[in-house]
Amino acid sequence: MAAEAAAAGATTAPSVTSRFDEKFLRKLESLVMAIRRTPAGAARGARRSRRVGAGLEFADHRDYAPGDDPRTLDWNLYGRLERLAVRLYEEDEDLSIDVLIDASASMGMGRPPKLELALEVGAALGYVGLANLDRVAVTALGDGAPAPAHARGKGAILPILRRLDGVRAAGRAPLSAAVRGFLARRRVRRRGLVILVSDFYDLGGARAAVDLLRHHRLEVVAIQVSAPDELAPDLRGDLALRDVETGDIRELTVSAAVAAAYVRRQQALVRGLESFCRERAIPCFTALSNQPFDAVVLRMFRAGGLLR
Repeated sequence: MAAEAAAAGATTAPSVTSRFDEKFLRKLESLVMAIRRTPAGAARGARRSRRVGAGLEFADHRDYAPGDDPRTLDWNLYGRLERLAVRLYEEDEDLSIDVLIDASASMGMGRPPKLELALEVGAALGYVGLANLDRVAVTALGDGAPAPAHARGKGAILPILRRLDGVRAAGRAPLSAAVRGFLARRRVRRRGLVILVSDFYDLGGARAAVDLLRHHRLEVVAIQVSAPDELAPDLRGDLALRDVETGDIRELTVSAAVAAAYVRRQQALVRGLESFCRERAIPCFTALSNQPFDAVVLRMFRAGGLLR
């Protein structure tokens, strides 16, 4: 599928530095205000994760150990079972959010390139989390850079934008391998939310990537980005198509029937991802690279299922 996409829009991702200017920052702030006026967004953005601690809601028991506070002993349990155990409670915890942006070579394809929208959406979602006082990290998968630390507060958006400025669509590893590398470098081991932004062209690898995240007890949101010219490429005749990630070249004749078969495969890929996510209760959103990033993000919050 990456080879087909390369033929549909053989272009290189431009520098995104000019997009992360004062105008972009003003759009981020306007987006946050619009989301707060959205009932679904306000309710979901206010979520906190839960962990065992010293809160008010009872969670479980564990056996008493020397040094435990005697005030936490459950004397009713001791009276029934003669077992010394302390009460454990759930407490609120800041939500840890990781935004993962696929920076593989196929993301540089399309007019405009998919990576451009992916970076803007990733930055916007990171800013929404920071504005909500959640702990946020935005990571480009495949660029080989160390995993950034989670940050908090609106001021943290500037270092995030500086890092994203240098991201290019050059990764060649499967999405599952890139996610595995992220998990190995991830500094925070507690449960949290992961938003994965990709074209998901490697559907088998994409499914493995999502399952890897779920195996690590992370909640997942999938955002699938396509380019308009990938949906129905205007290609005919004898062509040599090169896979941008493997370098493999395939010669073929693109007739009307072949073009129609490609469109069906493209649609099947999107439907397959949506079905896969639906079976696992994973929110899944689609976007086109020519859509404004703020409209895309606002649509996600209005639809519900994001930061729930």
